[in-house]
Amino acid sequence: MAEKYSEKILSRSIDPATHEMLARAEELGLETAWERYEAQLPQCGFGELGVCCRNCNMGPCRISPFEDGPKLGVCGATADIIVARNLIRMIAAGAAAHSDHGRDIAHTLLLTAEGKGGGYEIKDEAKLNALAAEYGIETEGRSKEEIALDLARAVYAEFGKQEGPIQFTRRAPEKRVALWQSLGIDPRGIDREIVEIMHRTHIGVDNDPVNLILQGLKASVSDGWGGSMVATELSDVLFGTPTPVRSEANLGVLKADQVNIVAHGHEPTLSEMIVAAAQDPDMLALAEKQGAKGINVVGMCCTGNEIVMRHGIPIAGNFLQQELAVITGAVEAIIVDVQCIMPALGALTGCFHTKFISTSPKAKFPGATHIEFHEERAFEIAKDIVRAAVENYALRKPDMVRIPDEKMECVVGFSVEAIVSALGGTLDPLLDAIKGGAIKGIGAVVGCNSVKVQHDYGHVRLLEELIKNDVLIVTTGCNAIAAAKAGLMLPEAAERCGEGLKAVCKALGVPPVLHMGSCVDISRILVACAAIANALGVDISDLPAAGAAPEWMSEKAVSIGAYVVSSGVFTVLGTVPPVLGSPVVTEVLTQGANDVVGAAFAVETDPFKAAQLMIDHINVKRQALGI
Repeated sequence: MAEKYSEKILSRSIDPATHEMLARAEELGLETAWERYEAQLPQCGFGELGVCCRNCNMGPCRISPFEDGPKLGVCGATADIIVARNLIRMIAAGAAAHSDHGRDIAHTLLLTAEGKGGGYEIKDEAKLNALAAEYGIETEGRSKEEIALDLARAVYAEFGKQEGPIQFTRRAPEKRVALWQSLGIDPRGIDREIVEIMHRTHIGVDNDPVNLILQGLKASVSDGWGGSMVATELSDVLFGTPTPVRSEANLGVLKADQVNIVAHGHEPTLSEMIVAAAQDPDMLALAEKQGAKGINVVGMCCTGNEIVMRHGIPIAGNFLQQELAVITGAVEAIIVDVQCIMPALGALTGCFHTKFISTSPKAKFPGATHIEFHEERAFEIAKDIVRAAVENYALRKPDMVRIPDEKMECVVGFSVEAIVSALGGTLDPLLDAIKGGAIKGIGAVVGCNSVKVQHDYGHVRLLEELIKNDVLIVTTGCNAIAAAKAGLMLPEAAERCGEGLKAVCKALGVPPVLHMGSCVDISRILVACAAIANALGVDISDLPAAGAAPEWMSEKAVSIGAYVVSSGVFTVLGTVPPVLGSPVVTEVLTQGANDVVGAAFAVETDPFKAAQLMIDHINVKRQALGI
């Protein structure tokens, strides 16, 4: 019951399982992200405005918002220049993270095609052939390995291209591609645009705020329509294209009588093999020998989205629940690769029997046991990792175990192919529902968690308000996990919708909030938007569609927001980006971008008001289309 928790705990999250584990942390005297946030207060006001510059050693410089404070950095940079440089450096980091993920998947496909992948196989040959056709690769009379080898090499080349175009950008409507070309933001190569941001933001290079932002948009397009799309498409080839599957979400998916392994991070090359190794008869026999009734793999963050949509593996939680999973005392191992992993896990796991196992050569953590993962020996290494977890079961302290009861069923795995299949093989039923007004429009709601806002509140309340107003939702990342925990990913959630969307969901047997995957899988949303725009003969910016990131916090989210807006989708941010120190940058992002790319950002921390902004935008676009 909520009343048994303090006001402080209740203010941190709307999720009952999170309440219980925060109270448990308090009882045990353990620190979580919320305590660390409070210790930082007040946070640096200059940093929040984006007016700090550390790009050379004459600084750090800061521009004061006060009348009598400095208005120029040592080199003469204004607030507008400093904010623009900082913003696009965030885009560069976010684009690099997602695109490096795509590169690693391409590397795994290459090894698999060469027969060097340690247990991987090509699971979706039809998608392999479809992608090969996009790249002009011959498929007739050739083995899937031969085709995959050519595809992997072609995709690899996208990263180092000097003159472009990036192949998947040509999935966008012709009008959108022509617009990118006219603005000079049609990316030449994935890595090239990221490197150019770093060059331009070096002292004494590009000092025009608008020109800097255009390069940021260019790099973001190379992420959304390049690196992220590569990650999604090749993951489907290797691990299977998701189809709807039932599962469960929240901390209650942990099991008191089984070995609990939390797979946390982002790259499915690791988690796919952890799932396979946990099902190996030798590992199951070892678990039984240790006194456990089985091995229970659960996901966390985007790795959770990857394995739930392909295997039905339950999701334990989203970003702010990673520490809370450990605090249950029931986790034998938390296994991580890259991105969104708190270094605080090392000290926290030291308070329990839990093993904290890092696996990526790119990501080492204090207090972690490092078992380096290499695709050439993937299954073998995964078995070593699972074995370490199983053998740790005997060290569990039963009196420390506190697993919340809360868990919720969900239906996940709506790839573009699965959505089209649910519609009977064509987009026509969706288009007819939009034209007829049963579905007012589409809301793409994505993003992280942040301690600056109440955990899951922005996600869930925004979604509830949108579906109540007949907006069909597509979602990825931590928003998707919040929706799953709130019961919004069940067909029964149609009862919470407006009459039009309710009827559509009931007719198709689908939830009103469609799970499309992990954060790189926002590329699926781009593909869907392009397909709908092409079917209607318009640009993406003409669609009755809007995006939102209610609780965003990472640099990846900055790149995502930039490529979504660059693609023509109005996007509402629920936490304030560090740009308010520059009137020029703020105006460009929230107004001027409309005249350039046909979309812009809005910032609204209240999810109900954010929903209304999206609904108003959708209605304007419907009116312009005459529907």
